[in-house]
Amino acid sequence: MSTPAPSIVVGVSGGVDSSVAALLLKQAGEPVDGLFMQNWADDGSGDCRAEDDRRDAVAVCGMLGLRLHFRDFSREYWDGVFEHFLAEYASGRTPNPDVLCNREIKFRHFLHAARALGAGAIATGHYARVEHAGGRHRLLRAVDRSKDQSYFLHQLGQEQLSVTRFPLGGLRKDEVRAIAREAGLPTAAKKDSTGICFIGERDFRDFLGRYLPARPGEIRTPGGAALGEHPGVFHFTLGQRGGLDIGGRRGFGPEPWYVVGKDVRDNVLYVDQGHDSPWLQSTTLASEPAHWVAGAPPAREFRCTAQTRYRQPDQACSVRIDDDGGLRVRFDAPQRAVTPGQSVVLYDGEECLGGAVIATTDAPLERRLDTSTE
Repeated sequence: MSTPAPSIVVGVSGGVDSSVAALLLKQAGEPVDGLFMQNWADDGSGDCRAEDDRRDAVAVCGMLGLRLHFRDFSREYWDGVFEHFLAEYASGRTPNPDVLCNREIKFRHFLHAARALGAGAIATGHYARVEHAGGRHRLLRAVDRSKDQSYFLHQLGQEQLSVTRFPLGGLRKDEVRAIAREAGLPTAAKKDSTGICFIGERDFRDFLGRYLPARPGEIRTPGGAALGEHPGVFHFTLGQRGGLDIGGRRGFGPEPWYVVGKDVRDNVLYVDQGHDSPWLQSTTLASEPAHWVAGAPPAREFRCTAQTRYRQPDQACSVRIDDDGGLRVRFDAPQRAVTPGQSVVLYDGEECLGGAVIATTDAPLERRLDTSTE
């Protein structure tokens, strides 16, 4: 007798969120299976958590009586996410691998694997909501704004959203933990994972050094004063304070130093004192071609709010779409440390409209460096 196909396959990562998502679907009476994705091959560092997570996924599905499938997407992750991640860092930009990981792995290869198992839908433990209204699927922020992950999901489209469930979208994180404890799930007290998508917490400088050769260079102020040496500009991002090893300098005040610019061509890292240094401020940005959740933008020019980093409060702005599909975003108030390579994500209230990778800004040092390379 053949085993019936599941109607839903839930991505079970071995964490508490995906565990509760699986539990809620099971309690709803859905024919549900679990699927554990292996997305990072052991790099010899001993830091990979995949085996621990796999054991926890097995324990959760065993307790819930779910069939658990295993798929190795490590090659797809390397080709579709990690090579881009390294290329962006090598160019001096700061990529966001979680956005690309969601698009390429969790909502492409995982979706294909679920369909191959006969499922009509997938589910994950993301904090977000999907609503069908007006003939289309809308991606909405989670009820728990502090955990909302729509920023990382803005590359999803109508096809993915039509077959995706987010069981945790209407819950707060403390409610999710309580559900896990009451059910006796083995992941109830497990810490949330952090760090690079599927790679986890690492000494970031050491990790990047495995793939990008060190290229030390000068640390300077925007005025040209030499302050020290950096191990490679790709180790740093705009607005970063830690890891500079500058300390006190004769002729300068006691305020801490922050990264305010990176000159990849001349291998110079620029720093300035003060969290709100004017060298970190910008009011406009230009992006690469945008992705729209609905399949098209709401208008050629419109008002909305935006985030240029995860968990940032809403920033009011005006948006204009260029002929190549890129965005011109002008903010009502100056923004700190808007970073090329990161994503600008647009919202209309609770609805995520879409977003794009930031290409350039009008921050003073970035404008000066751009002019010097012309």
